Amino acid sequence: MLKIEHLGIAVKKLQDSVPLFEQLLNTPCYKTEGVESEGVMTAFFQTGDSKIELLEATKPESPIAKFVEKKGEGIHHIAFEVENIEAEMKRLAALGFELLNEVPKNGADNKLVCFLHPKTTNGVLIELCQEKRG
Repeated sequence: MLKIEHLGIAVKKLQDSVPLFEQLLNTPCYKTEGVESEGVMTAFFQTGDSKIELLEATKPESPIAKFVEKKGEGIHHIAFEVENIEAEMKRLAALGFELLNEVPKNGADNKLVCFLHPKTTNGVLIELCQEKRG
């Protein structure tokens, strides 16, 4: 793992949360992007070498909608940047970590992503992410 790439925070409404985080972090949101396959709209903030990603559900059946309904707004996941996502997925699977997807999928912010099940990571949803190349 290279670094913490971002912290994902589930929110009810980006229109309320983006201004709050712009004030809190003293920096503008640099990008919003929808990820249709996950039923989510994202907003990104750069904070030093890391980022904050706000996530708003766009469908009632999306993972973010279920998270907010069950736990309320708050930290949803920690994303780690990796050099080679496929190799890291194989390494972690061999160690007994449960992958939530068998192959990397397209994520926001030009990333390939894979999530690890929280039951194998002390209750924390972990995202592996790699910058798309080419």
